[in-house]
Amino acid sequence: MNWSPQDLTPFNTFGLTAKAESYAALTHMDQLLAWAPKSAPELVLGGGSNLVLSSEITGKTLHVLLKGVEVLEEKGSRTCVRVSAGVNWHQFVIYALQNRWYGLENLALIPGTVGAAPVQNIGAYGLEVCERITSVYAYEYGSGMAHLSPEDCQFAYRDSLFKREPGRFLITAVDFELGTDFPVRTHYGAIEAQLALHEIENPTPPQVARAVIEIRNKKLPDWSLLGNSGSFFKNPVISKEKAEQLLINYPDMPKYPLGNGQVKLAAGWLIDQCGFKGKQVGNVGCYKNQALVIVNHGGATGEEVLTFSEKIVDVVKDKFGISLEREVRFIE
Repeated sequence: MNWSPQDLTPFNTFGLTAKAESYAALTHMDQLLAWAPKSAPELVLGGGSNLVLSSEITGKTLHVLLKGVEVLEEKGSRTCVRVSAGVNWHQFVIYALQNRWYGLENLALIPGTVGAAPVQNIGAYGLEVCERITSVYAYEYGSGMAHLSPEDCQFAYRDSLFKREPGRFLITAVDFELGTDFPVRTHYGAIEAQLALHEIENPTPPQVARAVIEIRNKKLPDWSLLGNSGSFFKNPVISKEKAEQLLINYPDMPKYPLGNGQVKLAAGWLIDQCGFKGKQVGNVGCYKNQALVIVNHGGATGEEVLTFSEKIVDVVKDKFGISLEREVRFIE
């Protein structure tokens, strides 16, 4: 591995000015196996879409740029594919649709890379990526290559073993089982309404993906034009009793029963009710069309983003008695 200082500004979707003390790009597995690190670098960078970087990143920054999509097996209506960690997530979803490997259409236009998807257990519009993952391949620092089953990964809502034990694994590839026999999911969010605009009653997976892309384009700014990391906070999960109490004062509050005595709320709605949608403080603010998205209006630092997000957490806590949790990672 060749390590050198590197400007990280182009490598994070927030567009925050940041510099790595020591940076290297991982483009082939041979590099990793020859290096055989005993411990994790200070920062493992993928698509840079779920990060808030401080101005100076000390230590080693490893940029995972492993590429490749391989068909492992075709069995009836299902296809098993192995995708390298550095592949752009949205580009893979589109490629899968073009090949009739259906099942990921609800996750279209989510920024980031394939290797980051299991860490966060990315999800949208009623689907979590863990539902399509059959294996995760990773380098376990100090041990070597590991093959993890979905059970090994301990997937949960926006959570996984990789997230709970940072610094233990470096994901190198992910296996998916996709196919033509998955029923489309259109009941969650605004998908049905978007399909109705096109007078589509029996949508195909590509049509669902198109609807998801249109919805996300309305709600989320293009990070290349207005820096952001997508949804900044997790949707909070609270007890049914707590939700019923809130509904007395907020009868229009969006709620999504989880069937286990818990209810998921819309973090964006909570933030909006606190007056943050479109609000700007210095170089940072909430997007005018979606309060859940914090944006960089130009020249923002990671420290500014962190301070602004903490203010949101405090105000939501005071108003609703709910503690928001950041979905993005702050890297010092």
